[in-house]
Amino acid sequence: MNLLLDTHALIWLGENDQQLSVTAKTAIETATNTKFVSVASFWEIAIKARLGKLVLLKPLDQIIKEIEESDAIILGVSPRHTLLIEQMPLHHRDPFDRMLIAQASIEGLTIVTLDPHFSDYGVPILW
Repeated sequence: MNLLLDTHALIWLGENDQQLSVTAKTAIETATNTKFVSVASFWEIAIKARLGKLVLLKPLDQIIKEIEESDAIILGVSPRHTLLIEQMPLHHRDPFDRMLIAQASIEGLTIVTLDPHFSDYGVPILW
């Protein structure tokens, strides 16, 4: 299975937070599953941490380094992703989540997320 970690799943995994479901953690840790982390998640963390809306146990540079050293694939934002966002209905207005939804849709990924709004877009979710 190809998994795209939503930002909260990425943070909770890195901080060993019990809010990450057992199902999600097991899927992420299963060696045969391919894990993707979007650059949009790093961008979201940077903005929310700077605004004081997010307090992290580790600095963002350490989170990025750990992802780079893991078996996860960092997924960049492509023009195709942005074009899909332009066409998507506005079930969800969060720009970071909309990018993850577009990336999952185009790349054929299952999103690891607690957010129930993602399923409104027809992308597979796992929690």
